Amino acid sequence: MDLYQENILDHGQNPRNFGPLLDPADIEFEDDNPLCGDHLHLTARLDETGRVVAIAWEGDGCTISQASASMLGEEMLGKTLDELRNFNREQLLEMLGIPLSPARLKCALLSLKVLKAAAYGVEHWGDDDED
Repeated sequence: MDLYQENILDHGQNPRNFGPLLDPADIEFEDDNPLCGDHLHLTARLDETGRVVAIAWEGDGCTISQASASMLGEEMLGKTLDELRNFNREQLLEMLGIPLSPARLKCALLSLKVLKAAAYGVEHWGDDDED
């Protein structure tokens, strides 16, 4: 089995950062893919500089969906909101490392959709920016 496939299976069967975030979350969003039933709920906590210090995923779905959320969660720890907002589809697909059919692509991208919606939904982001 190819190394990327093994990594996806490992993350799908043993997702990292899975479960509820025990302390209050600064960002949160959930969504689903009605075509296949995948569902993800993301919560994350930011430190005083706006970096992700804790992230958690809950949900269910196929191995690709769960592995994508697990891998993305690990990747986002320590990142700023701008880095979350700028993380793109190509980076996620490169991280997964396997070719995906159009149906599986939607499964893989659900975690990115939820992450972006959470990152852009933060109220008062940039209040102290100089404009």
